[in-house]
Amino acid sequence: MMSILIFAAGAALLIYSAEKLITYLVGAARGLAISVFLLAVIFTGIEFDDLVFGVALNLEGMEEVALGVVFGTVVSMVGVVLALAALLVPCRVDVPKDYLVIFALSPLVLVGLAFVGEVGAGLAILLIALFVAFVAYVAVRERTRAVPMFRDSEVMERAGHVRGGTASDDLSHTGDIPITSKRHLPGWALLGLAFLSLAGLVIGAWVMTEGTEGILDEFGIAGTVFGATIATLVLTLEDIFLTVEPARRGAPLIGIGNVIGSVVFSVTAKLGIIVLAGGEIEVTEDVFVWHLPALILLIGFSTYALWTGRLRRWHGVVLLAAYVLYWIVSFVVFGVVPADDD
Repeated sequence: MMSILIFAAGAALLIYSAEKLITYLVGAARGLAISVFLLAVIFTGIEFDDLVFGVALNLEGMEEVALGVVFGTVVSMVGVVLALAALLVPCRVDVPKDYLVIFALSPLVLVGLAFVGEVGAGLAILLIALFVAFVAYVAVRERTRAVPMFRDSEVMERAGHVRGGTASDDLSHTGDIPITSKRHLPGWALLGLAFLSLAGLVIGAWVMTEGTEGILDEFGIAGTVFGATIATLVLTLEDIFLTVEPARRGAPLIGIGNVIGSVVFSVTAKLGIIVLAGGEIEVTEDVFVWHLPALILLIGFSTYALWTGRLRRWHGVVLLAAYVLYWIVSFVVFGVVPADDD
């Protein structure tokens, strides 16, 4: 029981810190005139909490759970986060096609790893390099784009339109989202507060790790299954806030940027850093025959939904139903641990 309380305490701190992080990030983007999409990729897309959680698990010898978190994050980002955005706030989305192509192709990285069977230091470095290349590409595209995607100027114009004033009337809103009460602070100070919120995410993830081992022992759940479902779902709560709430308030592309950045990071640098910090990870058979195919199908349908230019409720229904099916099969087929005869 104590392990569940510890896990829940870490989850609560993680969710609170996530809420503060998004408010300070958008405020910093305004103050520093930086693309908020680029900041979102670095701060929310990198998934620092998931990363610390996965590294700690691998260091403690629970590499199956760590690998499950990697796969589970990607599946839940589209099967839960994007699905809820479509269900609750169906809306138009105008995502650059080159970003969607990268998003659609990202699972191919994991296909290659599944055939290799084991991720060592060499592959880990390559995975990290792939994500660095992605961030560099986004930075260049955002800088050279005539009207940079998710840039602060677009946010300001939307705020001015909603409130009937000029874009400079109130710099603390995205659409009609109240960004922060600390509007008097300069951009660099808000960026500092964002780092403090990020520290809260890291601490929350560490506390969750402390409760994970006890949960596995008490309930006899397979490591990969727990990481890909229960632990990942809690870690996903922050992403639900970061995606659904901006969409509800009239700025859906901020949330879509979070989804794309998180997926690309998870299949590349997250796994690479976990391996470098905690040792090589073996890609087990259940990953190849179930988790990976499920991930590819969900990413493929999500790409289609975004490519149409409008998130519709039926897109959300399909994604959420697929995720529920993923949970059921994961537990029923792959989650049973043989009983000890002794």
